[in-house]
Amino acid sequence: MELKDYQADVLNDLSTYLQTLLDCKGHLGKAFTTYWKNRGVLNQAYKNNVQEVPHVCVKVPTAGGKTFIAVNALERVFTAFAEYNPSRPKFVVWLVPSLTILEQTVKNLANIDHPYRQRLNDLFQGRVQVYEKTDVLQGAGFNADTVREQLSVVVMSFDSLKATNKENRKAYQENGYLASFLTDTTHDAVLLPEYDKSALINVIRTLNPVVVVDESHNAESTLSVDMLCNLNPSFIFDLTATPRDNSNIISYVDALRLKKQNMVKLPVIVANQRSQEDVIMAALNMRRQLEVLADKAEADGGGYIRPIVLFQAEPKSKDDNTTFEKVKQVLLDLNIPPEHIAIKTANVNELKNADLLDRHCPVRYIITVNALKEGWDCPFAYVLATLANKSSVVDVTQILGRVLRMPYQRKHSHELLNLSYVFTASSHFQNTLSQVVAGLNKAGFSKRDYREVDLSALPVAADTGSTSSPQGDLLTTESPRPTDQVTDTNEVMVDVTKLNPNWEVVALQHAESSGSSDPAADEAPEMDTAGVENIKAQAMREARAFEAQAAQTDGDRCPDELKANMNEHKMKPMFEASAQAIQLPQFFLKLPSEGGFFETSDEWHKLAKENLLTDFVLSNLDATVNFSAIDSDVYSVDAEEIGKGESAPAFKVVKKAEKEKLNHIIKSQSLPGQVTSIVGRLFSLIGKNTFYPIEDNDIRKYLTRIVEVMSAEQRADCLERDYAYVKAIKDKIQGLANEFAAKEFNNWLTTQRVKLQPNFSLSATIAPSDNAPAIIKSLYVTERGMNGLESSVIGKVAQLENVVWWHSNLERSKGFCINGFIHHYPDFVVLTASKNIVIIETKGDDRDNSNSKDKLKLGKTWEYQANQIAHETGYRYHYMMVFESNPIEGAFVVGDVLKLVGNL
Repeated sequence: MELKDYQADVLNDLSTYLQTLLDCKGHLGKAFTTYWKNRGVLNQAYKNNVQEVPHVCVKVPTAGGKTFIAVNALERVFTAFAEYNPSRPKFVVWLVPSLTILEQTVKNLANIDHPYRQRLNDLFQGRVQVYEKTDVLQGAGFNADTVREQLSVVVMSFDSLKATNKENRKAYQENGYLASFLTDTTHDAVLLPEYDKSALINVIRTLNPVVVVDESHNAESTLSVDMLCNLNPSFIFDLTATPRDNSNIISYVDALRLKKQNMVKLPVIVANQRSQEDVIMAALNMRRQLEVLADKAEADGGGYIRPIVLFQAEPKSKDDNTTFEKVKQVLLDLNIPPEHIAIKTANVNELKNADLLDRHCPVRYIITVNALKEGWDCPFAYVLATLANKSSVVDVTQILGRVLRMPYQRKHSHELLNLSYVFTASSHFQNTLSQVVAGLNKAGFSKRDYREVDLSALPVAADTGSTSSPQGDLLTTESPRPTDQVTDTNEVMVDVTKLNPNWEVVALQHAESSGSSDPAADEAPEMDTAGVENIKAQAMREARAFEAQAAQTDGDRCPDELKANMNEHKMKPMFEASAQAIQLPQFFLKLPSEGGFFETSDEWHKLAKENLLTDFVLSNLDATVNFSAIDSDVYSVDAEEIGKGESAPAFKVVKKAEKEKLNHIIKSQSLPGQVTSIVGRLFSLIGKNTFYPIEDNDIRKYLTRIVEVMSAEQRADCLERDYAYVKAIKDKIQGLANEFAAKEFNNWLTTQRVKLQPNFSLSATIAPSDNAPAIIKSLYVTERGMNGLESSVIGKVAQLENVVWWHSNLERSKGFCINGFIHHYPDFVVLTASKNIVIIETKGDDRDNSNSKDKLKLGKTWEYQANQIAHETGYRYHYMMVFESNPIEGAFVVGDVLKLVGNL
């Protein structure tokens, strides 16, 4: 099971946040503000709900694959925090809001054939164990040794942490099964003193778990936050479609991206009918036509789909079941087999043990109220038909999300199979639409994701009773009853004389026309069936329009929630034409036409540094590392640096006694055992896939060569100052990789496997993390913030008469990158009147300029190669590196650059 592109983006957002957190030395508020500031979003304050614990949230709509995101997130969290405590057990508490979701989560994570478990096994080398609360209470495969050797995931409900009944109180009682967790290094300060040391709650606290909170909007009460604190977590990762106001959101997924990836049936077609009878007839008719289309799609190679209708019926009282039985009897009277019907309420569950996705399951109609909430997912549910009386305002908020999930997560051959439907009969249709919007919001969608069809004003046909001909209207109704005759707005009032028992015959006739390839088939035929043909015609038009909108979705678009705080600046109108005509050249790699690793028919693909390391083998290269000059103080955890009254966050706390004990054990091992243990620790600190595409096994072999030649004193020093040793080793590996990539890059240029092509376009707007002061001729109304040297240099360049405009290039993935053997984001792009494009990189004397030679070499290569295609682009290209003083060979000081640019 591969990640969808938006899921990969969410995980990349998480990795970026984790790195920002580490860069900010664990300062939670600073890290969160910096994270968003780097994305051009200002004024994002961190809500410190659980003191000293990183607590972040991702907003993913219903059907977006939140569980799969969480599965993949675990490895990234543990890898990021391994630097501070590589020996900490990989222990996870996975909290869910209901027993339904708990059963579903445990089943999927524990099943070795399920994609979720397979992914966990891939990420954690098959050493994975999934527990329920009862398992850990009984110590079933759960002890101090197993927890140290594997990823342990305990799935629990929110309620199970509340000591409100005899069963739940067991987590707070003395427990002999958990005695193995009681050690001399257990710090009493970590424990809850009111409970025994062996109580499950205290064992969990000593393991400092990563906590995953599924549907986290259910866990934000004061009591629930207190429960999270009681777990003593090192990191809390919330996933929900509807974050609360106190959530620290680090990633948003737009609904259109789910549509683009065929995860959801959007838009929702909301049709207002004339009566409850119309709702029933329309639901039956639409479902039967969808089933015909689904059968045809399966015959053409598609998957099996059995469309299901959810009938929402409101009972007169909590314990009243007569309403559901009435609806069931109506369906039986319309010749629907009893095995096709199931009731699912709080008191009646005829879906228990039913596999609705099995082709042998007969269920096509489910009668419910709001019992199908979070955790109940059936992609075959297509139609929600609410049977509230006309004068009632229907509440579809809780149940709407159940019809949104797309079968098989792929687009189906007929447009109608890619949509979902809500049928209602209400004289308060706008209020009903408001409920639909509320339901969409609850599922993480918005008001733009539905389309309305109001059929309540259609002419009322003559009443011919239930004996109407199959060629006539499916529904023959009287005028609606006056509202003052309604005695109970909650009761289902269906006049069976207005229902046509021969509905299926005509539904099949209309299904034939729906499957036609003739465009005229989109139009509603003369014979209508409770407005279904009108609905179908509009639905198909809306589907195509929505599809086109989704196809144009920009994955980086700012979510609506953040637009007010977006530090966005437009390109100045006077410069738009000249700027938008430019495509800055970037390096492209020639790949075999059969694909390489891109699924595209194009022959040339944008070069990534990873391409240059495909044949890099580390294990045979020089393994001599100078450890004599390392500075361990840089890597010590300093609580003083965090801030006033704020101690080190949970993920950074290293238990000194525990580490000393572990070091003593390693030192007592044989030489081969010491080498293995030290290599394991160093690799944990480096992290998996850190040097991708260099294989982790290659990294381990290289580490082994380094440790094998260490003296006994060096091995002991390495155990004490492991962070510092890892820094020196990483620098060595990176240097070797850069050297190899540079040689490969030059070879590929010579053999023309790599070439420059016009590619990068300047955006119409930018969202910098900081704003620069106003300097004349800036391309954008406001440019990216700059340091003193940058402002001084570009201020003087802007004064030159021949300069048309300048732009302060954005960093990271947002700006122009010279993509060679390193990724180089130069400081400025300048255009002169004679169509010269000048790339300028500034270097201050107070900066670490260790990579200046590589940048200059790459920049000059880019300049030469770009000018080879100048006859195609119409521009001349220049790269200049400018130093405040003491330039390296090939670079300039400010005065030289001003003369050069002034003459272009």
